[in-house]
Amino acid sequence: MQIGEPWTLAGFAEQARYAQEHGYSGVWSAEAAHDPFLPLVSAASAAPRVDLGTAIAVAFARNPMSLAHTAHDLATLSGGRFLLGLGSQVRSHVERRFGMPWGHPARRMREFIQALRAIWASWNTGERLAFRGEFYSHTLTTPFFAPPPCPSGPPKVYLAAVGDRMTEVAGSVCDGLIPHSFTTERYLRERTLPLVHRALTASGRDPAGFSVNLAGLVVTGATEEAMAVADRRVREQIAFYGSTTDYVGVLELHGWAELGSELNRLARSSRDDRWRTMGDLIDDEVLHAFAVVAEPDRLGDAVAARFGDVVDRFRFYAPYEHHPGMLLPAVDVLNLRAER
Repeated sequence: MQIGEPWTLAGFAEQARYAQEHGYSGVWSAEAAHDPFLPLVSAASAAPRVDLGTAIAVAFARNPMSLAHTAHDLATLSGGRFLLGLGSQVRSHVERRFGMPWGHPARRMREFIQALRAIWASWNTGERLAFRGEFYSHTLTTPFFAPPPCPSGPPKVYLAAVGDRMTEVAGSVCDGLIPHSFTTERYLRERTLPLVHRALTASGRDPAGFSVNLAGLVVTGATEEAMAVADRRVREQIAFYGSTTDYVGVLELHGWAELGSELNRLARSSRDDRWRTMGDLIDDEVLHAFAVVAEPDRLGDAVAARFGDVVDRFRFYAPYEHHPGMLLPAVDVLNLRAER
């Protein structure tokens, strides 16, 4: 379940409690207009049985030491239920919004996560901190600035990835992958997961312990009118993502490269109706490849049938007005399939 508006600590606690009572296995907070970590503080006490994660927090907006403190404290506060989901963002946001350096994002991310693990190891085991890398160096943590060990150990780290190199980083140094929502079952099976498994094998890691957390597009609604609204909004969301050249690989795999070129052309045009026109280009074949389309009482089975053997965490990506209760019929099926 994704934590969203209204942005109040009481509101987050209420949403987390609702999720726990109705069978959700976790709640996730995103970094958009607000801080991604604060909502999880209230959620931790309100819902003591669900996992708490960021999907995602921008790694390059921070340094490993400051982020290590935040994640360590949330892991301790939640009794080990915190999952640190990281992403790189894009160059313009890192440089112009956060005022931070950019360059070699895959190499930098690998080192960032290695630095986090070195810092946590120092705090949890008492070993001397001596991390020196190409981008980050951490060699000082005196007792006054070192928190007590986390009883549950360091938090698990998930990484959002689109391109091949970042996907390989996830398989090499992370506990889980957060694929972009602009993906398909075929792309996951034929492109993403083979890259992850090769990286896991090369790093001598067990694939059985690796998690895949997908925020998948869904089209659902309690009435025909609601289904029609959801259908339209998801087509427009697919068109929006499809217009981005960074994601063209997914379209190319399906033989839809020309669609991507046309979407990109329209997105750069000055037409007032360009977003609606772009949505019109998403036909039923494309829609059903990117989204699970089903009524609420069939949604869980439909998601499990498509992703049950490749994804162990599934978040509902429903970019239209809806109540979380609409998705409840899906929850139990997904949680059962998650225990792979």
